[in-house]
Amino acid sequence: MTTIAEITVTAADFALADTCQSTSDLELRVESIAGEGSQPMPLIWFSNVDRETIESALADDPTVREFRQLLTSSDGTERLYRLEYDSSVVDVCDCVFDYEGSILEASVSNGQWTLRLLFPRRESLSSAMGAIEGHEVTVDVRRMVEAGRNADLESSAALTEPQREAIAEAYRQGYYDVPREISLEELARELNISHQALSERLRRANRVLAGEQLNQPRGEIVRN
Repeated sequence: MTTIAEITVTAADFALADTCQSTSDLELRVESIAGEGSQPMPLIWFSNVDRETIESALADDPTVREFRQLLTSSDGTERLYRLEYDSSVVDVCDCVFDYEGSILEASVSNGQWTLRLLFPRRESLSSAMGAIEGHEVTVDVRRMVEAGRNADLESSAALTEPQREAIAEAYRQGYYDVPREISLEELARELNISHQALSERLRRANRVLAGEQLNQPRGEIVRN
């Protein structure tokens, strides 16, 4: 089933963090994602900033390889730029494209990117999120809905494969027992990751599972 998901990643983990920090009143929105070959080249409107300031910020931003102004709004308050990202950003975008995903919308607010993605299958979304996390980028899947379904039928987010592996192993090893049979540090060594990375994976996985329970209708009768 075709799936639309909304995810968030911090600008520091993704793109334009330095630009956002250097221009506090800056607002931006992505008009579209153009492309040259496999290279994503977003068209972005920047507002509340003059041309000299934004171009100085973009020139100093390590996630931006090249930029070019294309349009200016009639009142001079907005400017449309085409950007070419650095390879680190391209790698994250490729995780979406490699699993047949499309970027429908993208915006930045308070140092955080919100991306609206479309995948032909729910499993492709899970695989893409796992691939992004492989680049040490923290991803939060905020919501997910089957395309063509009413928004009221929105379902909770799927666990990524690394999250599923972490929480399954934690359960098997007695991490959730009282008292615990294994510490976070010991479990991290078993999974060959840092204890901080494991802590974040478990936290996000628990958030997804808690959301599934809280989104169930109250008083629902389950028949065996």
